Amino acid sequence: MRAFVISLLVVVGVGTTWAQGENNSLKDVPFKERVFTGGGFGMGFNNFQDYVSVSPVIGYSFTRKFMGGVGLSYQFVKYKNVLPGKDVNANNYGINPFLRFNVIQGFFLQTEFEHLNYEFINYPPLETTREAFNSFLGGGGYIQPIGRNAAFFAMVLYNFNFQTPAPGEYAPYYNPWILRVGVNVGGFIF
Repeated sequence: MRAFVISLLVVVGVGTTWAQGENNSLKDVPFKERVFTGGGFGMGFNNFQDYVSVSPVIGYSFTRKFMGGVGLSYQFVKYKNVLPGKDVNANNYGINPFLRFNVIQGFFLQTEFEHLNYEFINYPPLETTREAFNSFLGGGGYIQPIGRNAAFFAMVLYNFNFQTPAPGEYAPYYNPWILRVGVNVGGFIF
């Protein structure tokens, strides 16, 4: 948590310092045009599990270079044939407030705090256990306009709280690197 607070202060400090220039001001831009939405959608199907995930995002541009927002995530997972003829369903969800600073045209830095609530299968009995995970993520990415009010983005984040799970332990991530790709729609100031 201390790392998150320190990084948040650094991003806010750097963002507000660099965003002081008159060309970064959005004072004449209406509120509606400062708000952006987006997120991701995913699905996968194989012999072991099926999943569907949605992750909507809403944010606000404070200046032309500095924005913040919050993302939500939900994932439905169907674990197939956990025991012969027996499937198990799990529902995972989370929230992730974030801050983003546009360094130069198209490239940005991002920091966020992610809280995930996951269900895992227990053997025996065949039931699920719910656990909460907190992660501090930081990294960067690229955003490319794909129209007047939409943009494609790709980012790589590092999980600073990552610990390799011991045998028998549960974890939402088995690697500290997280790749995200998606589309944002709304009030972008490129």
